[in-house]
Amino acid sequence: GAEVVFSVDCTKLKEHFSPGKWEFDRIYFNFPHCGRKAGVGKNRQLLARFFHSCSEVLAQEGEIHVALCNGQGGTPADRPRRDWHNSWQIVALAAGAGFVLSDVHPFKAETIDGYKCTGYRSQDKSFCVEGALNHVFTRSTAPLCLTPVSCTTQLGSQKVSFQVPQVLADKINRGFLEVNSSHPVRTIKEELSAGLSQAFPLQNISSCLPLLHQGHPDGVCHSSIFWITLSPGEAPSTEETPQGLAKAVLFSPFGQDTDKNVQEGCSIPKQFYLRPSLLPDAQAIIKERAFSPGTLQVLSGPVFRKYRITPHSMPVFHELLVVLAVSRGTENTCIQMLVANIQTTLNSLHQGVSGVKPSISLQEATSFGAELNDFAAFERQLGEIQHFLCVRTDPDPPGSCVGVIRTAPEELKSRELVVVSASLNLDLLAMLLCGISDWRMLWTWDRRFLRQFPEGELRLFKTFSLYPPSYVHDVSFWVPDGEEFDEVAFHTLARRVSGETVISIQLRDNFQQPGTGRRSLCYRVTFQCCDRALGCREAAEMQLRFREEIQQHLGVTLR
Repeated sequence: GAEVVFSVDCTKLKEHFSPGKWEFDRIYFNFPHCGRKAGVGKNRQLLARFFHSCSEVLAQEGEIHVALCNGQGGTPADRPRRDWHNSWQIVALAAGAGFVLSDVHPFKAETIDGYKCTGYRSQDKSFCVEGALNHVFTRSTAPLCLTPVSCTTQLGSQKVSFQVPQVLADKINRGFLEVNSSHPVRTIKEELSAGLSQAFPLQNISSCLPLLHQGHPDGVCHSSIFWITLSPGEAPSTEETPQGLAKAVLFSPFGQDTDKNVQEGCSIPKQFYLRPSLLPDAQAIIKERAFSPGTLQVLSGPVFRKYRITPHSMPVFHELLVVLAVSRGTENTCIQMLVANIQTTLNSLHQGVSGVKPSISLQEATSFGAELNDFAAFERQLGEIQHFLCVRTDPDPPGSCVGVIRTAPEELKSRELVVVSASLNLDLLAMLLCGISDWRMLWTWDRRFLRQFPEGELRLFKTFSLYPPSYVHDVSFWVPDGEEFDEVAFHTLARRVSGETVISIQLRDNFQQPGTGRRSLCYRVTFQCCDRALGCREAAEMQLRFREEIQQHLGVTLR
């Protein structure tokens, strides 16, 4: 029942197969070549046009199989691997047409019934297929076209709306912790809560926590916060703000008196920002005495922070905060119980994740220095820390800080009770337990991610985008005279303009001009996407927009 068609131009498939009538589940192209002694450049052009042609006739869940001789593809799967500039750069060419490399395996002609390798124009002399590889490509999700997003939240006694910062537009209200979610962060949160409930009475109070806080967080760098302007006419009045303080939270470092921010006669600042932590919400609960000593209060939800760009530094993550009031003198015992309980839960979780065995360690805050990761460094700004919680997964010997533990002897103004809190970064835990190397994968819109965790079951993650291409661009500029350059703002602009496709920003040169003292900086910006296709043209366009944005918003002069 098969139909055989001859003289098909692989670069014009829709001319032979009408897109409305034909939709292929598989398209095979074994050892493409322009013929004769065509150079690498012409064969790249052939592949690029072939992939664009496939996009018009391939089914949504279809696959493209391309077999290449050993070394031609230019991927780490080739043995030996050619220099990138001397290869066919197949992954980058496919990305330009909206495809990602989802699998690569040895090409075995003997397994294909009736297949015969004949060489050029069916000559008896065949070419060598030893070490040849079959590359399997699938459709990528389309680039996000982000439009302005408005969000409504409770602030004091009224609901207010605000425009979400563009860099967070695709991450607000994703519902990863909702009841019907199968996302790994929810699985970890639920398992940790269930484990803690075996050792402590537990109260979950996460449903009504406000997204916005008010004022300015003491000790936190101004440029690390997502500042928010409320929609016109919606700022709460000065009179009603103090009464709604538990909802429109004022920030104080954990363990300090929040009443200092609300002294009689002092004006309430009308600055608002997306919550960088759930600690102020815990403080509000403690201040109202809305808890029972010995009962573990569990708060959870997304928090928002501006970080420099790294694979483990995320502008939004899900925090799990547990707070407990215990008798003075028993806080160390309580901390040990908490840590032991978390370790037991992590051990039970790893049983279903083959190859990953986590171990948790409690380390004194004084023993940590410059090696703090971004999460731990920011937590240190929020208030004094007694211990860092570090998780190590083989073969990751140093371990990674995923949580902090604090004690606040003065928080309750009680001689008998002390407040103990533990804050955990659920996203970092999910990455460590599931073997996810890039935080952006947790936020992908590609359905293939969640399919790997049916009904919330934790498994070792297998990427659906192998060897994504990277594109390197440099940008140089003069810094405004007499001003300190805000590198966090620079990274945040890169996140926004690129839609989180910048994976690395490195300072390459810091030059000061003799005589004038003018300062010039040169940064190397690397574009790479872990979950969708990113072509060289798209990356180049982003780089141009990035240059325009830093000139407009940071006041630099491009070189």
